[in-house]
Amino acid sequence: MSNTSSPETATGLETLAVGGDALVGMATFGKTVAALALVIAIILVCTALLKRWNPQQRAAGGHLQVIGSAAVGTRERVVIVDIEGTWLVLGVGGGQVNKLHELPAPEPARNEATGPTAEGDRFAVRFARALKQNAGLGGSGRGRS
Repeated sequence: MSNTSSPETATGLETLAVGGDALVGMATFGKTVAALALVIAIILVCTALLKRWNPQQRAAGGHLQVIGSAAVGTRERVVIVDIEGTWLVLGVGGGQVNKLHELPAPEPARNEATGPTAEGDRFAVRFARALKQNAGLGGSGRGRS
């Protein structure tokens, strides 16, 4: 009888050992997933901080600032850049940059919100209004139904 009970006992122990290895494997997998999630979260936080600090503005020593841009095609954009008090209207597309127009920068309004985001928003509103007027939609701010 001892011969018949020993294979059953050995099988039970092996099953328990395999189950324990599976639990250890799952715990290791869980730690790996948690570490990966932490790394992705750190990358997202760093990206958000970099966008907030706007490193593009400081790249040229503060002499170059993108005022606004608008897509005019799938790969073409019109960009307004402020360089030491002069605005350049640039056409960007196809690996080329062309100067379209140059004008003196307007004096900043002291009573309006300041900062690159507020200036960019004002540009977007003015640009949209100009596009509507040029398209014959009028200055009422409403599109055709």
